Amino acid sequence: MISRRIFALFSLFLLLVVSLQTAVAQELSRSTQSALSWLKKMADAPRRHNYSGTFVYYADGHIETSRIVHKAGPTGEHEKIEVLDGLPRIVFRSNDEMQCYLPESKKIYTEKRWFRKFFPDILPLPLDNVDENYSVKEIGRERIADHECQVLSLIPRDTLRYGHKFWIDTATGVPVKVAVINGNQIIEQFAFAQLEIDGDIPPSQLKPNQSLISGEWETTKLLTSILSEGELPWQVRNLPAGFRKLVEMKRNLTEKPALIDHIAVSDGLATVSVFVEPISKDAPSPVSGFFTSRGAINIYVRTLNDNKITTVGEVPLETIKLIGDSVVKKD
Repeated sequence: MISRRIFALFSLFLLLVVSLQTAVAQELSRSTQSALSWLKKMADAPRRHNYSGTFVYYADGHIETSRIVHKAGPTGEHEKIEVLDGLPRIVFRSNDEMQCYLPESKKIYTEKRWFRKFFPDILPLPLDNVDENYSVKEIGRERIADHECQVLSLIPRDTLRYGHKFWIDTATGVPVKVAVINGNQIIEQFAFAQLEIDGDIPPSQLKPNQSLISGEWETTKLLTSILSEGELPWQVRNLPAGFRKLVEMKRNLTEKPALIDHIAVSDGLATVSVFVEPISKDAPSPVSGFFTSRGAINIYVRTLNDNKITTVGEVPLETIKLIGDSVVKKD
């Protein structure tokens, strides 16, 4: 939501068809307890520390700069993220309540966050099964944005997921830099250019200023309804190895006239979402088998009867297709 990654048509579909193969687990060593402790420290740090700074997002030749202010305390977490390039976007968060301001169009979108996944808060807790899917290794120390960092490498144990590299502030555990890796290629990266940790943050820095909220704004409340297990009429019949279902939801998404069915799955690090919506008679017919990509995010669309199934996630196209093709309607 914060970084509007540029969509690019993935034109090498034939290459995918040729290379699509069964994922084979690599015989990698188990993660050391020390490396896993660093990972847990990194996951926990954004919930415990104040921080402010400027970070850069890079993918597909596109660079986007954002400014973040984050305060943690007795009342929970409060945050402001402002995108500094392109169309202005400002997100205010109070615990799980989010407000996204779009000054150009004078629109505000509000939503309750259902999952934590915004840099630098990118790891879920608990990290129960990360070692099952990734070999976590300590690979030395580096200085990033004037912070001494412990560098961790997460090597996937099969072809179903990307590798990761984390640069973690040694004093606090706050991630200073994060890279998503496909083989030897960095396909997406977040990195602080300037970062202050545990500084004082006045409450005024976490609220919309008067100039921002002046005038008439249109507010849209995006609703998320968490459902009970099996309540949706859809299921992912054959989840790839290492993935499990996180949640079933109904959501009203931006520009969508009706509620959308949403199933989220995860391998403990990467997250994949499946959206199912009826195909409107007035809308153009979706192109089944359509792929796009943006950085580490891949998107796959297929149709089933009169429904459009869109699978989105930070995993290789092979995995996105396996999940998307496994969605069926319950008998």
